[in-house]
Amino acid sequence: MDAYEKLEALKDLISSYDRLAVAFSGGVDSTLLLAVAHGVLGDRCLAVIATSPTYPRREYESAHEWVQSRGIPFVIIESEELEIPGFSGNPPERCYYCKKELFEKIYGEVRKFGIAVVADGSNYDDTLDFRPGMRASRELGVKSPLMECGLTKEDIRLLSRHSYHLSTSDKQPMACMASRIPYGSRVSRDKLAQIEMMEDFLSDAGFRVFRARHHGDLLRLELGRDEMTLLREENLVSEVVDVAKRIGFVYVTMDLQGFRSGSMNEALQKKGHNTPY
Repeated sequence: MDAYEKLEALKDLISSYDRLAVAFSGGVDSTLLLAVAHGVLGDRCLAVIATSPTYPRREYESAHEWVQSRGIPFVIIESEELEIPGFSGNPPERCYYCKKELFEKIYGEVRKFGIAVVADGSNYDDTLDFRPGMRASRELGVKSPLMECGLTKEDIRLLSRHSYHLSTSDKQPMACMASRIPYGSRVSRDKLAQIEMMEDFLSDAGFRVFRARHHGDLLRLELGRDEMTLLREENLVSEVVDVAKRIGFVYVTMDLQGFRSGSMNEALQKKGHNTPY
């Protein structure tokens, strides 16, 4: 099937739900899912937005503004991952603990509205990476309509651009900020604050694809390949270094491989963690 046929399959699947709650982050995938679901179900579709110390404030505000601008019913829940036993130690299964706690809270909230079905924005490409959070979703019965209908990230961007005219069609992939910290290195509010401040600066400086990876005193920047050349500008380099040191890093480096989603999983693959999820 091509992307447009998959879209029709997605609409048919969503129409089979009486009511639906969509875990909405404002990213590429969940935005398309919510746009389609609201188009099919109208006010029988509820967006659930979570606030969290691992979720950039700019992303939360963007998601909040988007649902308001569309008139989509929504609720906001608070997720405190750092209080979950086993999360802060940052094991490879960190996302399992996070997603389990998050979706348990979502189910508890949406049942108040008579909603029994919860969906996330996982897509077909996510089956190819190490995604322990997907195990928690399966255990709790969370639906993944985009994945179920075979929609890849490329499909989602195409449909976002041409069928729904969404500004997120070219948005960089987003993941929780804990994913910027190597497995085994403790996740703390201070580290998350450093990451958020650095990525806010990169966004304001005009970078579109980036990650600020936290390696203790060392900041490892991953940039989109077409944006890596921007750091040839001496003034910008000096500004990046100044900001990084002001927020607590001692060393600043740029990864010559550039941005790649889930790069922290490369260390797991080297150690033999080859199970996608």
